[in-house]
Amino acid sequence: MPSPPELLRLLLTLVLVTAGNAAAAELPEFREAPAFRNGRGCSGAAAPTIHIAMTLDATYLRGSLAGVHSVLQHASCPENVAFHFLATAPRRLRRAVVAAFPGLPFRIYRFDAALVRGKISTSVRRALDQPLNYARIYLADLLPRTVRRVIYFDSDLVVVDDVARLWAIDLGPHVLGAPEYCHANFTSYFTDRFWADPSYPLTFFGRRRLPCYFNTGVMVMDLERWRAGDYTKKLESWMEIQKKEARIYELGSLPPFLLVFAGEVKGVEHRWNQHGLGGDNVEGLCRDLHPGPVSLLHWSGKGKPWLRLDARRPCPLDSLWAPYDLLRRKGRDLLAEG
Repeated sequence: MPSPPELLRLLLTLVLVTAGNAAAAELPEFREAPAFRNGRGCSGAAAPTIHIAMTLDATYLRGSLAGVHSVLQHASCPENVAFHFLATAPRRLRRAVVAAFPGLPFRIYRFDAALVRGKISTSVRRALDQPLNYARIYLADLLPRTVRRVIYFDSDLVVVDDVARLWAIDLGPHVLGAPEYCHANFTSYFTDRFWADPSYPLTFFGRRRLPCYFNTGVMVMDLERWRAGDYTKKLESWMEIQKKEARIYELGSLPPFLLVFAGEVKGVEHRWNQHGLGGDNVEGLCRDLHPGPVSLLHWSGKGKPWLRLDARRPCPLDSLWAPYDLLRRKGRDLLAEG
């Protein structure tokens, strides 16, 4: 019979193994995506490597993989697209990516949630308070310095155009580019306490243009200029003001970006972020597309297409997300067979 210390060690080992198996079981299974190959004209300077950054976690993994699938399916040179994933638990998520995309060039970087946990204040929706939602702030620190430019994508979108067109946007002197929405009520993104303060609003004075709202789920980022300007520190400073001095906003990681970059963003065509398809942050009601052409569909807001589809209560536009879903369903997988 094992001695008490040996018995304790056996019990601890059993607990760890059981916990590990349970953690692995939490992730759904995904089917392998088709292999997407380059066509003609995909070598040399005319077809550079396109770097795309996204976050990975168990909750949004299905959305992230659908996003990757959509990028590759519509890319003119899919083998020239390199993905950079940020995750708090990289090892088990790596297996899911490899299973879905065996030949995909990618790296996963461990994001330390402790970097932001003490800087996050509560917002209108719990999902906005997750540390990984702030990981985009640290891309310039986490990615290798050889990566001088990156496209950041949220995990609740699909691309229906060649991502090379977005990559080719000339940022000029700007640190980042994104679709801007100057018709939105910019003042509503900050509290009355912010606008009543004699110094806080002055941050927008002297900008190149009128500050406008932009959605941070789709951004083209010049990481060299970001590093040179120490923009991570600038964003963190506003987060510290929010946490320690005054409640100046309600919407998670978005307002710090507006405080630092609004009025200094290179405008991108609206077709590259048809956002808000997830409805508002409270009810997540169905919404229609904005007028105009579409290159990217973004389910920002509370409602996510995979959840509504699983609940058999989809919105009409959720059918546009479904073809990119790689979830392996129990029984016959009709999508895989078709």
